[in-house]
Amino acid sequence: MLALTRKKGESLMIDNNIEVTILEIRGDQVKIGISAPKDVPVYRKEVYLQIQEETKEAMNVDNLAALKELF
Repeated sequence: MLALTRKKGESLMIDNNIEVTILEIRGDQVKIGISAPKDVPVYRKEVYLQIQEETKEAMNVDNLAALKELF
């Protein structure tokens, strides 16, 4: 993991097309802004993990249905 120090108003670049900007710092919370192309999905990690779990469950259900059709 790369750890960087940034101040309010400062940014960092990911690849050539994603910019992460520190918008506000209040106590132990940091508000960030992310500028990315529309085709790049940006999720909070807990939402991303939920999507991954739901996708995994859906694949298991689909695979089970396909197996039942074989027999």
